[in-house]
Amino acid sequence: MFDFVHGNRRFVQIVLLLIILTFTFWGVDSYNKSSHNEALATVNGEKINQAEFDQAVRQQQERMRKVMGTNYDQTMFDKPEIKHSILESLVSQHLLMSQARSIGLTVSEKSLAQSIAGIEAFQKDGKFDKQLYESVLHREKMSPLTFEGNVARELYMRQLIDAYMRNGYASRMTADNLIRLNEQKRVVTVAKISFESYVKQAKVDEAAIKSYYDMNLKEFQTDEQVRVEYVTFSSDALQSQVTVDEVAIKKYYEEHQNEFGSPEQRQAAHILIATAAKASDADKLAAKAKAEQILQQVKQLPAKFSELAKQHSQDPGSAASGGDLGQFGPGMMVKPFDEAVFKLKVGEISGLVQSDFGFHIIKLLAVHPAKTLPLAEAKVAIAQRLKLQKANDKFGELAEKFNNIVYEQSDTLKPAAELVKMPLQQSGWLKKNQVGALPWTDKALQAVFAEDVTKKKRNSATIEIAPNTLFAARLLEYKPVSTRSLKEVEEGIRQKLLRKQALEFAVKQGQLVLAQLQRGEKVNVEWSAPTVITREQHAELDISLVRQVFQTKVTVLPAYVGIENTQNGYLLVRVDAIQEATAIDDTKRTRYMHQLRQITGDEMFQAYLADAKKHADITMKSFSADENK
Repeated sequence: MFDFVHGNRRFVQIVLLLIILTFTFWGVDSYNKSSHNEALATVNGEKINQAEFDQAVRQQQERMRKVMGTNYDQTMFDKPEIKHSILESLVSQHLLMSQARSIGLTVSEKSLAQSIAGIEAFQKDGKFDKQLYESVLHREKMSPLTFEGNVARELYMRQLIDAYMRNGYASRMTADNLIRLNEQKRVVTVAKISFESYVKQAKVDEAAIKSYYDMNLKEFQTDEQVRVEYVTFSSDALQSQVTVDEVAIKKYYEEHQNEFGSPEQRQAAHILIATAAKASDADKLAAKAKAEQILQQVKQLPAKFSELAKQHSQDPGSAASGGDLGQFGPGMMVKPFDEAVFKLKVGEISGLVQSDFGFHIIKLLAVHPAKTLPLAEAKVAIAQRLKLQKANDKFGELAEKFNNIVYEQSDTLKPAAELVKMPLQQSGWLKKNQVGALPWTDKALQAVFAEDVTKKKRNSATIEIAPNTLFAARLLEYKPVSTRSLKEVEEGIRQKLLRKQALEFAVKQGQLVLAQLQRGEKVNVEWSAPTVITREQHAELDISLVRQVFQTKVTVLPAYVGIENTQNGYLLVRVDAIQEATAIDDTKRTRYMHQLRQITGDEMFQAYLADAKKHADITMKSFSADENK
C-alpha cells in the first residue's frame, strides 16, 4: 500500500482535487439556468444536465491544456472512459453537497472572505487586491456574487471531506516499521558489462539485412503529409465584432435582479442534546427531558446562553464557540431548524426544536438583510455577458452560412473567411498522427487528410474543433506515403542488428558472471566505487534494479543481483553492507504518523463516498465511442 501511495500520491491528490474543486469557477446555479435540460445523471432525484456536463468538460480541457502544453491532445476527451470519469466526478460533487447540507454544515461570512482572500490569483504583493479580484472574475466571465456562492459550496464540501481526511489513524509501531524500511541503507558497488565490448564479435550478412527490411517495411515508410490554408471562427472571436450600449446593460440589470443579490442571512447559536438516528423511544424521552431542563436554565439566564452551550451542547463543531453556527441563508439548515430560526427576532430564544440530530435550543444572534450589487459594480460583468450572448447569437446565424459557402464554393475559402471576417491562415507540414493544440484536433486532421481534400482538391468539411468553434481547410501541397529504398536504409539496419546481437552477447555473459559470483567463485569484474542507497534515494540505479537489491537475501554478504539493461547490456550489483536506521526520534515519528494519517484519511473518505453512492439513488448515462463519429 505504501509503495503505491508514495509512487502515486500526486495522482491521488489530483483525483481528490477534481472531486472538490470543479465548483470553483463554474457554479451549480449557472448550470441550472441552462436550456440544456437533458439529464445525463441523477443523484437522489437531482439532475445533472448536458450543459453542466459540457461546462465541466470545457473546464477540464482548459486545465489539461495548461498542464500539458504542446503535448495536449483534445481528442482524449472523446474517449468514453474520460467522459464517464467527468460525469462520475459531477455525481460525487452533487452527492457530497447533498450530504453536507443534510448534516447541517455551515459556512460563515468570515471564513468565506478568508478563503477568497487566500487565493493567490487575487493577491498583489501577498495581499488581497479587490481590483485584481474583479479583473480575474471578469476574465472568467463571472460576477463576484456568483463566484462567492460557488466558493461557499466548495467550503461546505471541504468541511465534510476534511472530517475524514484529517482524522486518519496511524499506530506508533506501523510508523516505526515504515521508518526502518524507508531508511535502511545498503552499500553497493556496480559493474557494467557493456554491449560495446561485443560489437566486434557480432556479424550481420546482407541476407539478414534484406530479411529485416522485407519484414519491417512499415518502419521505413514516410508519412503522408499535407500543407493547408484554413480558417477558424468562434463565438469568442466574434465578441470583438459586437457592441453593447448602456441602455441594454441597465435593462438587463433591472430584469435580472435575482442574479445580483444575495438572500437574507441569519446568525444563530444553539445548544444540541443529541440523539442517534435509530435511538429508542426511551432514549429520545431522556434526551428531551434533559433538553427541557437546560431550556429552563436558559430562560432564567438568557445572557449566559454561550456559557450554557459550552457546558451542555453535544454539537462538537459549535459547542466550544458558545454554540455559534455563523451565518447561513434559507434552506441551508435541516428543515425544522430552518423554519424555527427564521421565525425568531434578534436576541429571541426558541423552545425545543426536534430534528434528526436531536433537540435544539436556538438563539438568534443577528440578521443580515438581503443585499444587491449596485449597477456600477455589476456593469462590467453584464456587458461581458451581453457581448457573449450577442456573439453566440451571431455565431448561430453565421454557422450555417459558413458551412454552406465552404461546401458550395469548394475551390476557395476566401468567401467563407470574408463572411465571418476572419483571416485565412497557412499551416506547416502536417501528419495524420500529430494531434496538438487547436486547431489540430484529431477531427481536424481527419478532415484535411480526407480524399476530397488530398485528391479532389476541394475544401474540407466544416468541423467543430471545440465548443462554438468551426474550422475548414483546403490543400496547398501534398506528399503521399512512400517507402524508403533498401539502399537508403541498409546501413541503419546493419547497425541496429549489430547492436541487437552485441546486447544478446553482453546479457548472456552477464548472466554467466552473476551465476559464478553467487556460487562464490572469483571473477575478474571492474566494480565502481561504493555507493550508499535507500529505497527512495538510489542515485542513477534503475528502480527495478533497486527493488531487486532490497529484496535479495543478505544473510551472507556480499550478495549479488543482476539485470538486463536494454540500453547498455547487463548490470551487476554487489551488496557489501547493511546500515539499519538510526534511533527513531519523536520528530521523525510524528512526521511519518502524520503522513500515515493522511493516507488512511484518504482511504476513509473514499470508503465513505463509496458507501454514500451505494445508498443513494444514482442513474448515469453510458457513453460509447460511436457518439464521436
